[in-house]
Amino acid sequence: MELFHFKRDIPFMSYGKLTTFISLATFILAVIFLLTRGLNLSVEFTGGTLMEVEYASAQGADLNKVRHSLDTLKMGEIQVQALGTNKHIMIRLPNREDLSSAQLSNQVMDVLKKDSSDVSLRQVEFIGPAVGDELVSHGLTALGMVVFGIIIYLAMRFEWRFAVSAIIANMHDIVIILGCFAFFQWEFSLTVLAGVLAVLGYSVNESVVVFDRIRENFYKGSMRNHSVPEVIDNAITHTMGRTVITHGSTEAIVISMLIFGGAALHGFAMALTIGIVFGIYSSVLVASPLLLMFGLDRHNIVKQKVQKEEAVV
Repeated sequence: MELFHFKRDIPFMSYGKLTTFISLATFILAVIFLLTRGLNLSVEFTGGTLMEVEYASAQGADLNKVRHSLDTLKMGEIQVQALGTNKHIMIRLPNREDLSSAQLSNQVMDVLKKDSSDVSLRQVEFIGPAVGDELVSHGLTALGMVVFGIIIYLAMRFEWRFAVSAIIANMHDIVIILGCFAFFQWEFSLTVLAGVLAVLGYSVNESVVVFDRIRENFYKGSMRNHSVPEVIDNAITHTMGRTVITHGSTEAIVISMLIFGGAALHGFAMALTIGIVFGIYSSVLVASPLLLMFGLDRHNIVKQKVQKEEAVV
């Protein structure tokens, strides 16, 4: 039983040029934001000092007051966030060549104790620039390996046009996520990187579902006299119910994390929220029109199956 039953196929491909233009414009804007504003990399990437402090009082700390007090130290951009409740605070300090990690933490504690005597230091962690560079390198390597694996998988399962279309659509999603983080200057941390990698896998999964239905349609006798755009429209229309259920339920969970997960999960949930929304759009209105641009034809699929059957014989 289908959630949505349409008497006629929705002509998605008739809007292919429009959706491609919108995608290209959005992509260019995201690239401009990345080049002009850049990512607000967290301490894990840039290096610095992480401090965790605890307030004994029941009401905890006033984060805005803590930020204002720490601004008087003139150490640059200091990030303050609550860990679950305002009783436990995480403070991220940038590197200072003239001060050690211990000296930085001592100065911070002196300022905090002036405002509240019940504050205590729980732990201090120093991350050097070399560690940050290594994390950047490993993150880019992980992203490259995921992209390469997706290309190989799709090329083996379908055809090279499907693989290239899916990768372009997925890169479209990733660049837009990064562009949003650059525009709003949200902190880009390791959890956000994990969210970006998760979006890659999630988006390609949706593309595979649509591509698989397109391939099935080429073998159906009822679709034999239909054009390629009509075959694609039929595939997208008949997978729409599954798309709405899957992405709707996932998006509801992610939004719950975004609202109730606190600062620790905010970046991860935000990356997933943006990625899932654009993943739906790109798998339907970016990847599919690209198949037409690359010259997908019925013979590309049917010929491939015939060759495999001859090889078996």
